[in-house]
This record gives sequence, structure tokens and C-alpha cells, in this order.
Amino acid sequence: MTLPFSPYQEIVDIAMRFAPDDGEFSTNIGNLHISRRSRPSDPLHSSYRPCFAFVLQGAKSLQLGTERISYGTGDYLLTSLDLPVAWRVTEASPEVPHLCLGLAIDSEKLLELLSRIDIPRPAADTDGQRGMVVNVAPPELMDAAVRLLRLLDRPGDIPAMAPLIEQEILYRVLTGPHGARLINIATADSHSNRIARAVAWLKENFARPLRIEDLAERVNMSVSSFHHHFKSVTAMTPVQYQKQLRLHEARRLMLVERLDAGTAGHRVGYQSPSQFSREYSRLYGASPARDIDGVREMMAAE
Repeated sequence: MTLPFSPYQEIVDIAMRFAPDDGEFSTNIGNLHISRRSRPSDPLHSSYRPCFAFVLQGAKSLQLGTERISYGTGDYLLTSLDLPVAWRVTEASPEVPHLCLGLAIDSEKLLELLSRIDIPRPAADTDGQRGMVVNVAPPELMDAAVRLLRLLDRPGDIPAMAPLIEQEILYRVLTGPHGARLINIATADSHSNRIARAVAWLKENFARPLRIEDLAERVNMSVSSFHHHFKSVTAMTPVQYQKQLRLHEARRLMLVERLDAGTAGHRVGYQSPSQFSREYSRLYGASPARDIDGVREMMAAE
């Protein structure tokens, strides 16, 4: 079979060697991983952390709140804060698997870079923009990604060269069309930064009862402004965000720690087993017991 020509052939060849099968593969470059899938997938639920994710082959879609985001070969996804999503691979085959490299964004490195370069402060109307966006990778960004992956074949060069290339990638993203989203998240007095702080609190305290007034006060915002900007950035209300965190953790507890549904639901903050089952079924498409049984059967078949 003749494969279609790919302008990304070198980077694809390297990625295929370091991701030899389906799955997620860490690399000797600490915050770089490679994802490979050889067939389209059903929706999978997870949380995306701040990262630069570059699609080398195939295509993928995400459900963020009520918004659907699609991206494919040559696109990169920029995620500027922790966001719970449902994702699925939409284009992949054994001959041309979906390949994606992901580079985690370190907040300390971001702030350090911003302190050394002169980037104009973003316009006010960019504050509070969605925390996840897709863009086509320009040649400069593609070139840096290729050079970063080449280091995997020269592990002795990684300590000296990887930090420099990672910084270059971050710089290209910051100075690209959506860099303002990252800059706003990092700017202490911005609405986006306050929402990022609220998100961090929710992730640490999702099992606790949520009072919007208290959380808005914690990040020094009015309730109405907090609601507006939280939904603008995350595509969810604070309650919807907390609910997804709770349900994701409950699913993990049932799968990994093998807790029963009642115990898992209570552990993540649900007082009513029926409410937990109803909201779980709405998110995952099946009751807790049926969903977990289905996942385990799928894992056993693989």
C-alpha cells in the first residue's frame, strides 16, 4: 500500500519509533510525550493541563462544555489552564495512525520567559478568552518541534539542548495569534489569572460544598463578573466544572481502587446516591456499574 505524502515525514518517522504501539508514551525529555492511536476511538474523558499539543497525523475532536473543537494534521492545540474534556480520535488507521506530540507548559518557565522578553500587554478584549484554542502551526514552530524530537536519538544532547528548544516553542506560541491567552493567565491582575486561581482551588477542593459567593470573593471578583469570565474561559459554569471533576475522580476510584458506586460518589462529595448515578449516567452514557463493567471488558480485550 502506498501511503499518502506527508510534509511531516521526518517528525512522523521519529514519533513512530518512540511510540511503537497505541497509547501514551513518555520520553527522555521530561515534559514531552507522544500519543499514538491506530483507529478512531469512542469518547474518552480526562483533564487537559496547560500544554502545546501538535498533531502529526490523523485528527481528533474535543468536547469542552458545550463546545466542540476539532483539529488535525499540522494543527496545534493550546491549553492554557486545567480543563476537563471528552476527546476522541476521529481519523486514524493502522497504516496512518493518529500521532500527536504534547509538551507540557511549565508555569515557572513561562513567567521566567515573560520577564526577559518584551511582549506588549494583550488588549483588554482578549482577557477572559477561552482557555483552549486551535491554530495552524507555522513553519518556525514546526521546525522547532522537529529539532526537539531529533534529540530523542541523541540523549546526551537533551540536558543542554532540550530546554533551549522548549523555550523557543513557548516563545513561538506566545508571539503567535493566540499567545495573549497564555499571557493573560500569567498576568496577576487579569480576569483570566483570577479564573485560573479559582480553577486551581476547585481541583484541590472539588469534594467540598461549593458556594459561588465565597469562591468569587477568594479571587477578588464580583459574583456576576466571576460567573461571566469563568464560563468565557472554561465553557462551563463553576458548578458544571466541579461536577466534571467529581465524576472523573469517582470513575477513577471505581476503576483503579475498585470502590463501589455508593462509596465513590460519597468520597467525591455526593450525598445522594441517586443524584450521583443520574449525573454519572448523563456524562458517561451509562450507569456507574454498566460503565465500569464496559471499560474493564474493553481493557481486557486489548
